[in-house]
Amino acid sequence: MFPTLQDLAGWLPRVDNHSAFVALGMLAAGLIFVTEKRRRRVSDHRIWYLVLGALVGASVLARLGTWAQNLDPAKNLSLVDQLAYGNASMLSALVGAWLGVHVAKRIVRYPHRTGDLFAPAVALAMAVGRIGCLLTEEPGTPTGASWGVVLDADAAAYTGSVAGVPLHPSFVYEIAFHAVAFALLWFWLRHRSIAPGETLTLYIAAYGVFRFAVEFVRGNDIAWLGLTRPQLFLLATMPLLFARIAWMIRTGRFRTAPTASGLGPEAIPASATSERTATSEQHA
Repeated sequence: MFPTLQDLAGWLPRVDNHSAFVALGMLAAGLIFVTEKRRRRVSDHRIWYLVLGALVGASVLARLGTWAQNLDPAKNLSLVDQLAYGNASMLSALVGAWLGVHVAKRIVRYPHRTGDLFAPAVALAMAVGRIGCLLTEEPGTPTGASWGVVLDADAAAYTGSVAGVPLHPSFVYEIAFHAVAFALLWFWLRHRSIAPGETLTLYIAAYGVFRFAVEFVRGNDIAWLGLTRPQLFLLATMPLLFARIAWMIRTGRFRTAPTASGLGPEAIPASATSERTATSEQHA
């Protein structure tokens, strides 16, 4: 295990690896977001309030998602301690980011779908951020495969794992998933005539299926009926997402004709929209 950057290379600072790679992931996501924003010619300054909403929502819900782990409230951390020191959940962070964006949209009255801007940025952030998890957390359950990770006694004690036994490198699986998802989003899906915002829907749905499967080798505690807490969360939420996808396919709303610019409605300046509306009213 490599708890800090200095454990990777002696000349690096003694900074927590998990935090460092999360920060690198956010930086990479920011660059991707800005690049896609420019490509789509989104000039509305209110988009930055949506980014702020996503960051705040993800930060808060990531911690709160792991708060009530015990039915006895006395065994859980206080709300303040949970927000400051509690474990973070990526699934809860994604939900928090989604809620944060929608709350920000209501506050600033931003009218357009933004999932296409966020999807590739989130996928890349997850791929980079999970490297920090790979370096600092329990790899997974025992496996007989040759690619299993074998921990020494110190590393096993640090992560709460088993020493000397090949373990599933579950975070490698997840890094690979998000890297492939980013490649598909960046080089293919964002150039297809998919309804605005729906590339994020497809990515989240795919991740939900993958995450449910990888939980069987992840090593998380079993909560109920042989399933982990993330799996129970996914069982409760994923049917809603699948129902939405099925409805959109059935009604033909997943595909949309490209605009004149080929970049979707957000690429149309507000002034042009106003002119079009005024012209329509004159001819009405």
